[in-house]
Amino acid sequence: MEAIVSIKGFQYKVAPGRKVVIPRLKEEEGSTVKFSDVLMLVDDKGNVEFGKPTLEGVEVEARVVKHFKDKKILVFKKKRRKRYKVLHGHRQPYTLIQILNINK
Repeated sequence: MEAIVSIKGFQYKVAPGRKVVIPRLKEEEGSTVKFSDVLMLVDDKGNVEFGKPTLEGVEVEARVVKHFKDKKILVFKKKRRKRYKVLHGHRQPYTLIQILNINK
C-alpha cells in the first residue's frame, strides 16, 4: 500500500516501513505522528483513489526517528568599491520519520 501525503506544504510518496526526511516537526524523538492530508492512495491490488483535494478517513501513522540539521549553506554578499562584504551561514533543520502504517 502506498500513499501521497502533504506534510508542511510538500508532497511525499510513502509506504509502510519507508523512511522519509521532512521539514522539522515539534514532536520529540520516538513519538508517533499522524498525517491526515492524504492526496492519493494505492492499495495492494493496484486500485488508485484520488482525493478532492484530500481523502476522508485515511491517515498515515509515522514514528519520529531523529532530528538533524543539513549541511551548512554559505550566503555571501558583496558590493564592489563600497567596502561591503557580508558572509552568513544557514543550516536547515529536518526530521527523519519512519512510516508505520496507512489507516483506511
